[in-house]
Amino acid sequence: MNPLRGPNDPDLGPRFPDMVGAYTEELRKLAHDVDGDLREGVYVAVAGPNFETPAELRMLRGFGADAVGMSTVPEVLVARHMGMRILAISTITDMATGIPGQIDHVTAEGVLEVANRAGERLATVIKGVVAKL
Repeated sequence: MNPLRGPNDPDLGPRFPDMVGAYTEELRKLAHDVDGDLREGVYVAVAGPNFETPAELRMLRGFGADAVGMSTVPEVLVARHMGMRILAISTITDMATGIPGQIDHVTAEGVLEVANRAGERLATVIKGVVAKL
């Protein structure tokens, strides 16, 4: 569900915020300056809390999704509504289900393990971007 549903407080932002250019170009460039191996793609949010089926992943891929998750997008909607500058960085923590040749199931424990390993790199990028502001 969209976090902007319901009564709007005009002191926080407009009823219908424009989402074109939601991610601040300056911040994106700074992030790439800090870590040249960052990749960009289309992130699609789903409500969760569950991992997607192979059929759902095929559908989302057909819609143009490069990554799927249960967060980021609602937070970006609210931040954009409030006129904030936005940089979103996601860590791909699993390759999901339904990938040819992959028979393992996704587990929360496996996702957390990968996320914990990625934490140091993420912290370096965030500190680097903040230092350049």
